[in-house]
Amino acid sequence: MQAGKLPPELLSELLSSLAVDDGRVRVGPGVGMDCAVIDMGDRLLIAKSDPITFAAERLGWYAVQVNANDIACTGGRPRWFLPTILLPAGSSPDDARRIFADIAAASRELGVSVVGGHTEVTVGITRPIVAGTMLGELESSEGLVLPSGAQDGDSILVTTGLAIEGTAILARECAGDLLAAGVEADVIARAADYLAEPGISVVRAAQALCSAAAVHSLHDVTEGGVITALREVAAASNLGLVVEAESMPILPETAAICAALGIDPLGLLGSGALIVALPASEAPAAMRALDGAGASGWEVGQMMESADGLWLIDRTGERELPEFRRDELARYLESKSEPA
Repeated sequence: MQAGKLPPELLSELLSSLAVDDGRVRVGPGVGMDCAVIDMGDRLLIAKSDPITFAAERLGWYAVQVNANDIACTGGRPRWFLPTILLPAGSSPDDARRIFADIAAASRELGVSVVGGHTEVTVGITRPIVAGTMLGELESSEGLVLPSGAQDGDSILVTTGLAIEGTAILARECAGDLLAAGVEADVIARAADYLAEPGISVVRAAQALCSAAAVHSLHDVTEGGVITALREVAAASNLGLVVEAESMPILPETAAICAALGIDPLGLLGSGALIVALPASEAPAAMRALDGAGASGWEVGQMMESADGLWLIDRTGERELPEFRRDELARYLESKSEPA
């Protein structure tokens, strides 16, 4: 298998072999389902695990942010974090210190407490890896939002911009390639700052949406880009959809970097954006809520019956929604390492 997510058919097969024999588990493992939900009586416990494998810088900060994003997409509040930090042989104490400092800074920013985890120097890896588990809570099941909640006829919104995370990583780790391809240094510098502005956190945006509109489904855009996230929402909700490529928000630095490297932004690592499914009548309230949270939103399509399929409308017309079996970042980095 190539680097990236497991094929959805294989993942579905594997998950079907896992028994969940506990009546308190409201939501267990499933394709496109990012969080587990456990009924604790007076509230719901939300649990999420995600590793950071692409980035070489600010790993600890990344790990807190991406795990908190998924908790917020359920309507919950991220509260407790447990990181597993794997360092390759030969790492220095300062390498560990930097990761811990990043975890501490991101946790303070989000009001999260680090309550445990694991660290080790291990063989078999060439760069540090941080895998995190975030726990959150939700006071009432009435506020629970799941990727599987989209309904036929819902409007689809995308927030902020596509491929924010992937753009930042490319700017930070492939600056030489970009300069050689003719991308100006100031464009690369602005793109490298995408981690902070517009940023990869969707916590404030998700909380604002859940408070202001009747949101049916929230899903953050991660590995495989917006197309993979759309496919996951459709699969989890057993629906089809149609989206317009020209309505997708692509920031200018992302457009320049992707064009220079031959990367499709629709399939590029995209933390910082949300896919929102909600009744069309709720879209104006959602847009106002996003503005108030310092974000923005665009209506890009509509959920449909599953029999109608998955469609993308672009300059060439209407075609089946493409599929990215691996993230465009992984594809590009692997192409660089192949023998000439």
